[in-house]
Amino acid sequence: MKIIIAGDGKVGATLVRQLSAEEYDLTLIDVNVNRLESSSERFDIMAVQGNCASMEVLKQAGVEEADLLIAATSADEINLLCCMTAHGLNPRLHTIARIRNPEYSGQIYMMRHIFALSLTVNPERQAAVEIERLLKYPGFLKRDTFAKGKVELVELKIVGDSRLCNVALNDINNVVKCQILICVVVREGKAVAPDGNFVLREGDHIFVTASSDNLTKLLKNLGIITHKVKRVIICGGGTVSFYLALCLQKSGITVQIIEKDRKRCEFLAALLPSASIIEGDASDEHLLESEGISSCDALVTLTGLDELNMIISLYGNQCGVPQIITKLGRMTNNGILDNLELGSTISPKELCSNTIVRYVRAVKNQTGAALTVHSIADGQAEALEFLVDDSTLHCNEPLKSVGIKKNVIIACITRGFSQELPNGDSSFKKGDIVIIVTSGQVIYQMNDIFE
Repeated sequence: MKIIIAGDGKVGATLVRQLSAEEYDLTLIDVNVNRLESSSERFDIMAVQGNCASMEVLKQAGVEEADLLIAATSADEINLLCCMTAHGLNPRLHTIARIRNPEYSGQIYMMRHIFALSLTVNPERQAAVEIERLLKYPGFLKRDTFAKGKVELVELKIVGDSRLCNVALNDINNVVKCQILICVVVREGKAVAPDGNFVLREGDHIFVTASSDNLTKLLKNLGIITHKVKRVIICGGGTVSFYLALCLQKSGITVQIIEKDRKRCEFLAALLPSASIIEGDASDEHLLESEGISSCDALVTLTGLDELNMIISLYGNQCGVPQIITKLGRMTNNGILDNLELGSTISPKELCSNTIVRYVRAVKNQTGAALTVHSIADGQAEALEFLVDDSTLHCNEPLKSVGIKKNVIIACITRGFSQELPNGDSSFKKGDIVIIVTSGQVIYQMNDIFE
């Protein structure tokens, strides 16, 4: 399958890394020669230097033989023109465009056929939605949903006084007193698919699958106190902050945004009349104290600099802020971060890439492709959601009699309104939703999990 990626920025570079690992035929277009040389040296890809909206550059990249074009430059207008031009040269081409400007949202949806768009992605809006979910349901570092919200996969860190510390997974139910499945553990930066004898230690990051009700019980039984968020301080007034403030205001949450650029403050004040917009440097501790950081319910750091976000989040932790969320644009999958009290970390580029990778796999596998794909455990594992259909093997057979590949876990089976954490006697049938967690291999369709 031949894929053209236009733009070698954060999203483009992440896609190159993910899709090259899955051995797609990739061509990368960018105007920056240095970026192209760096990417082509690291990955087995073809590089074309030039304007991706140019017909000649697209032809040079092989658009007429391509199956998919992903336009992920920093300019929405160039992305749109790139997709329109490419589709004109190759009408059977699938096109994906990154569109970030809120002003374009409505018309892009209404005119998607005119723009020849198969899919649009908005990393900033995706990040805002993810942050809102974490604020509404505090207690977890990350939270991914499956089966239309009936099942969730969450991340927790084992701290020294946790009731799970030094507990073997065989004994876990005696502690949590509810149905959960720990499907992946990250220890010292390495993802592990644990068995029943695995003993949890301080510092482990665990990924837990359960129904929403059981996750609430889990927090309660572990003594993790959650609180309803009423006031949030947002550091940085970028696009993610704008989308997030819109979402939070609809929920009646008080929002304070600290932004140092005066014109941006005026822009936000006009669009967010209910929010408190403060002009100032979010790294100034005196400003943070005057705005009541010690008494706020949550601190969200969304400036354009990872290092600044990390420093402010660390200060917020020192001030005793109950919930902290840190945006990281570049510094992800880094073992250094594990030892820092940054709260939950959000990466817009990773959220966006997950959406695009799911679409790419669906194009490659016209039937049986995953309904949902979430990258977890610092990118070392994936959680996928599949619909069991007529082509699925081993329906109605007990799992204990089915050969399943190493490092693949069937985490949950959803049937109608009921969810089951499966054991050896469990089985799935047509119409069920099956959630699979895998590490070390790519699963394109459900039948790929079987030996």
